[in-house]
Amino acid sequence: MAQRQQRGPYAKGIERRKEILDRTLKVFAERGFSKMSLRAIAAEINVSHAAILHYFPSLEDLLLEVLHQRDAESRALNARMRVPNLMDELVAGAHKNVTIPGLMALYTSMLGASVEPTNEQARNFFARRFEEGRNELATAIEAGRQAGTVPDGPDAHALASLIMGAFDGLQVQRLLDPTQDMAGNLALFAPLVGGAPPLWRNDSRDAEGEVTAGQMTTG
Repeated sequence: MAQRQQRGPYAKGIERRKEILDRTLKVFAERGFSKMSLRAIAAEINVSHAAILHYFPSLEDLLLEVLHQRDAESRALNARMRVPNLMDELVAGAHKNVTIPGLMALYTSMLGASVEPTNEQARNFFARRFEEGRNELATAIEAGRQAGTVPDGPDAHALASLIMGAFDGLQVQRLLDPTQDMAGNLALFAPLVGGAPPLWRNDSRDAEGEVTAGQMTTG
């Protein structure tokens, strides 16, 4: 009985925390970055401002955790899909992202905010994300070259930087102009990376596991 009483509040806390994260994206889509606040989110899910602060000490903490959670979910989904190669994985990520414009907008807004010197937490989040993303993409490209499924070309890390830059830039263009074919434009990288192995083929972690910051499908 004692164990059950201990698990109950803990499980309820996990559920409430997840509810806050899930609702935050909805509030962001409705209000935009400039009108976001912990109080607005608290009002949306009918909890006190103090209750929000119990889980997230600042708005920046909350918004970055939304991105972290979505990265984890995307990683787990990609691992289950088992796409045949890196190019298909990138294209699948682009197709998925355009169905969640609010998430693309949140990612883009937080990325822009990360370059401001006062937003150290966001800056560290994205710096780590890009570094790990470059390393993972470069590893996949080099593996493809060694296997003979990817032709020799530019430095793999430089190419990885270009791919990540293109992905993020195409998301911005898509947000501003929904007629832009994000997946189709990304597919132009196929001659350079198409035969590389996918990033998450052997990833068995679920959405509650640790996330590698280089996950491309969050935006």
